[in-house]
Formats: sequence, structure tokens, C-alpha cells
Amino acid sequence: MIDRSALRAQYRAEENSLASRRIEQARLSDQQAREAAAMATSLVKAMREHKAAGLDAFLQAYDLGSEEGIALMCLAEALLRIPDAETIDDLIHDKLSKRGWAEKMGQSRSTFVNAATFSLLLTGKVLDEANDPAEGLSNAIGRAVGRLGEPVIRTAVGQAMKILGRQFVFGRTIGEAIKRGQPSRKKGITHSFDMLGEAAMTYADAERYAHAYERAIDRLAKEARGDDSFHVGDGISVKLSALHPRYEWSHADEAKAGILPVLTELCRKASAADVHLTIDAEEADRLELSLDIIEAIASDDSLFENGWEGFGMAIQAYQKRGVETCEWAVRLARKTGRKFFCRLVKGAYWDTEIKAAQVGGLEDYPVFTRKIATDVSYLACAKVLLGAPDAVFPAFATHNANTIAQIKAIAGPRKAAPGFEFQRLHGMGEELYQELQALEHGIDEQPTPVRIYAPVGSHKELLAYLVRRLLENGANSSFVNRIADENFTPEELVRDPVEELEKLEPKRNPMIPLPNQIFGPGRKNSAGVDLSDPLVREPLMDRLAELSKQTYEAKPTEESRDEHPVRRITSPHDDRIEIGVVHEATEGAIDRAFDAAAEAQPDWDRLGGEERARLLDKAADLFEEHRETLFSLCIREAGKTLPDAILEVREAVDFLRYYASEARAKFVHAIPLPGPTGETNELRLHGRGVWVTISPWNFPLAIFTGQIAAALAAGNG
Repeated sequence: MIDRSALRAQYRAEENSLASRRIEQARLSDQQAREAAAMATSLVKAMREHKAAGLDAFLQAYDLGSEEGIALMCLAEALLRIPDAETIDDLIHDKLSKRGWAEKMGQSRSTFVNAATFSLLLTGKVLDEANDPAEGLSNAIGRAVGRLGEPVIRTAVGQAMKILGRQFVFGRTIGEAIKRGQPSRKKGITHSFDMLGEAAMTYADAERYAHAYERAIDRLAKEARGDDSFHVGDGISVKLSALHPRYEWSHADEAKAGILPVLTELCRKASAADVHLTIDAEEADRLELSLDIIEAIASDDSLFENGWEGFGMAIQAYQKRGVETCEWAVRLARKTGRKFFCRLVKGAYWDTEIKAAQVGGLEDYPVFTRKIATDVSYLACAKVLLGAPDAVFPAFATHNANTIAQIKAIAGPRKAAPGFEFQRLHGMGEELYQELQALEHGIDEQPTPVRIYAPVGSHKELLAYLVRRLLENGANSSFVNRIADENFTPEELVRDPVEELEKLEPKRNPMIPLPNQIFGPGRKNSAGVDLSDPLVREPLMDRLAELSKQTYEAKPTEESRDEHPVRRITSPHDDRIEIGVVHEATEGAIDRAFDAAAEAQPDWDRLGGEERARLLDKAADLFEEHRETLFSLCIREAGKTLPDAILEVREAVDFLRYYASEARAKFVHAIPLPGPTGETNELRLHGRGVWVTISPWNFPLAIFTGQIAAALAAGNG
């Protein structure tokens, strides 16, 4: 196995120091920076003289942070999966009424944008006018559509979504896509076909996706000419999550056993036809598993006997491990004596990664929190790939004129064909790359090859891909969004990201709190465990193995006056596994416990909310300090899986900290009440007595802790 220690060390690295290192790794020479700025400025000026089309025009017309932009995103995310007409009508009414669609109508020179706007305007008008009958001519339109019935509204919105879909989907079938791509291929533009569809949920799904990939490669093989290399032919992108329903760390062995035979056969077909096959990048917690599979394929000599150089992988620059992943790919190529195809992308799962880290209570994020840091990382990755022409053929996927110019500057001047290519999404960046070709022609330089990433499938399969592309390219800070905004000069659009990031302190985005700080100053988020990280998982598994041999004795804390019956505790899934023994409390012991609690309760109440909160926070910290023991008990005594045991302990910790924050909010200061002048009225909350908890069997730690924590926070015993 190629060493991954450097890669693993950066998984969730501290962002400020890592960004500083990436700045030095990405920095261009003064000459390269001047060349890149001049080229990028020329591209921006030339693009602004052209009419934007397709998705570029759409993103320029609709600010996805605006009210109508958010409404459109909600429709794109939800419309295709709503099964009944009534719910569709409710959604349309909610998202399309009273938006700014009319303002967009006619503003764009793109037929695509105006057609989509017309459908949205029509339905938005219909819904508004149902509540406002004094709209003159518009009201007449509303009444006319009203007479036609609600299906007209659904049809109009559906048409808007279809218009959007056609801009993204290259063809419903691979045959249709290849036919559509023929005019582009005559101009030297190639394609990487992506079979639409997300992760397989069942084995039947996986089999269906595998057959789709197989049919696509067979069709590409028929179209390939014998004297062509993959550089001038079409290829295919493969999602490993589509080939197995449990493509995840917890089922790594099963997933590899299921995926490798299928992927090997796909690669064999691609190798025989000299068609390129790229493994797509997915979520960060799947990277290690994907590298296992990629390394296994790369080590199969039978696939490369004919000198095939078309096997490759996509690498995400927004991941903190991006540079180290590029270095790993170079080492793998050199060790196996292959040359690989490496597609460098910025990344399309940023929002998913941020939310997953926050929900999981993880140490840090696996991605950079500033977009400009991703741009810097992209350049650092590009320098690694361009610096290893013996090992990799890089493909730079970007719609950013600045990034294109910087890549060209790093590669240097040339007369021969370059050892890399650019890639763009279908429906985006066409004008940009036309201008690049014209610029290269003007300086008598052979044009850089361009490949189109082209999705294939039905419009119903478009949904998740569509949302990712809109989120990836629709942000206000994105180049695609800002290129048409005349408020930004060309010089502002092509600022060096290295210089811009260098000026920022802190380097990480202060508007995005670390996962343990998402609840603000009131309380900390409970600490999670990233089981996808071998540096975390393996020591934890070793510790749990040690704890599995430990037994425990639980007994009342009072000095026993009676004989306590002893009960043996065993694992629910195997009675032979003994966890320990418990001394059952007698009725007398229970009575004495109630008496002791009642006696202590007034003093506990008098401690006040702040001191009680401090003690509850201390308890939460102790839970986390001893969480491995608690994980082990949840697994062995309650029969939980490790992920469920982690969630159980985290829930208990969250309860303690939540009720500590409530104690500070409600029990520290008196609550002032209104009253007559000169009179002070206050409400003070106090504990009422003694509480008891009987916890359920399925959450023996979390719910017991939560109910007790609530009672203690309020001053009860």
C-alpha cells in the first residue's frame, strides 16, 4: 500500500496553519503572476462582449441568495419527488407567489432564461392574483388560467423545470449523448459522460448502474477509432457509490469485494477500447475507501498490458487533503509504472461536508471554509500534477478565467500539444473556452484540449446533480455569478487568490463556527467520533477491545443495612458474555435514598443556577473524559452498535450542557414582572422537591441522564 500518513494527517487539520502552508505551495513567481493576470483580464473583457447562454446566463440572472432564487432552488430540490398533485400545488403557492419573477422577464438576452422566467412569472402571477383581484389585465390572465384549472399551474412549473433540465442533461441515453456530441468532436472537443443517478440504495440499483456503465463503454468502444488515444476520444466517469449499496467505511471489506470485480471488468473494456475511465470524487468520508479500490485497480497488470493511460481519478481541491491526495496519486503511478488521468475539481459537496461535521460534533471540517482558500488549494494541487508529467495527465475542471490563466502560466509557454486538458460542465463555460482558444490562436500556440463533463439520463434523475451544480456555481462569490456584474471591474475579478488569502486573518471563515461551537456561547456541542478516519478509529477499536474484558460491580452508594440481592448482567446478544453484577436495592434502601435526597434538596436549591450549571457542565466533561468506557457499556450491556453507542453518549452530554444553559438562563436572576409605579415585582424559580427517573431500555444512558439533569438544573433533588 502507498503510504497515506501525510494525507491522513490533514483530514481535519487546523485551517489557519494549513492555509498558510497552501499559500506558499501555490505561490506563482512574479513573472507567472503577471502573465496570468494579463491573460485572465483579456478573457474577462472578451467574455463580457458576448451574450451568455445556458446555465451561465441563468446563474447571472438569478441570484440564488435572493427570494426568487431560493424559491427556485426549493422547487428544483422538491418538485420531482412529490407524488401527489395537491402537495405540488401547495409547494408552488408557497414558493412562487410574490417573488420578483417579473423583474427578470426580458432582462436577459438568453432565450433559456426568458423561457424559464415566463413559466415562473405566469404561475407566480396566477397565485398572487387569486389574493388580489384589483390587478387589471394581469387579473384577467389570472382568471383565464383559473378557469383552466390547477393542472395548468403544475404544467407551467413543470415546463420551467424541464427547460432547466435540458440545459443540464446531454442526452437521455448514451446513444443520444454521443450523437449530440458529434459536432463538438469535429471541433476537437471531447466528452466525459456521467451516467445520472446517485448512490445505489439496493443491490438491484447497483446492478442496474453497473449495466448502464457497461453499455456506455461498449457504445464508446464502437465509436472509438483505432488510431485514436483516449486524449482525443470520449470517456466515462464512474461513481463507486453507484456500484454497491454499502460503499462506506463500516462495510469496507464487503464494498471492496463487491465493487472490485465489477470495476475491473469495466476497466478491462475501457482499456481494450483505449477509452478513459475516471473514478469520481464523492464525500470526504469515502476517500480512504476509494483510494483502496483505485490502488487495487492500478496494481492489476492485466489492465495495462496494452499501455492504457486512460484510468484516472478525480481529486477535490476544497478538501484539506487535496495536495496530499495529488502527491499520493503521483507516487502510485510511479510505483506501478503507469500514467494516470487526474481530474482536478474544486468540489461539489461543500454544504454537505460542513453540515455533516457540525451534526457529528467532529474536531474540524474536512474542507476549507473560505472559497478563496479552495482557489489557493487548487493552484497548489495543480503545481503537484503539472510537476509530474511522467506520472499523470492532468485535467483541470474550472469555469474561472483566473484559474485557467494561472494554470497556463504554471505550465509555461509551448508550441507543441500540452500535457494537460481543461474540462467544463455541459451548459457552462462555452464562451470562456472559445475566448481561450481565440487567445491561444492569436499567440500562435496550439490550443489546449477541452473536455465537456456531460450528464446522461432522464430528467427525473437530474435532481441531485442539478442542486449540486447550482450550489457549486451559484454562490455570490463565484466567478460564474460575478462575470456579468459590471460593478466588478475585470481587474477585481482576476485578483491573485494567494495574495487575497494572505491578507485575511483569520484564514478560516469566522462566520462558520467550529463544530463544537455551533450553539454559540451558551453551550458546547458534544464531541463526536469520526469513524471514517483510521487515525481515530483504529486506536478506539483497540481501546474497546481492552475494555471488553473488564467487568463491573454496581451497588447502592449508601451503607447497606439490608442484604441486597445480586443479579448477574450479561450481554443481550450472548448470555455467555458477562458484563458484571448489580446489587439490587431493597425497599428499605429506596426509602432511605428518598429521605437523603429530600434532606439535601434545599441546600442544592440554594446553590443557585450558576453553581448548579457549573456542576452539570463538569458532569458533561467527565462523561466525555470517560466516553470510551461508556461506549463499551452501551455496546456490551445495551446491545448497541458502535455508531449508536457514540450517539447515546453524545445525547447524554448534550442534555447535561443544555440544562446547564437553561439553569443559567432561568435560575440565576429574578424575572421582573410589570406592576404599579414604585413597586417591584419579581418572579424567582425554585426546585420543588425530589424527582425519580425510570429510564427506557433502549436509551438507558441518555434519557436517564436527561431527565435527572433537568430536575437538578431546576434545583430539585
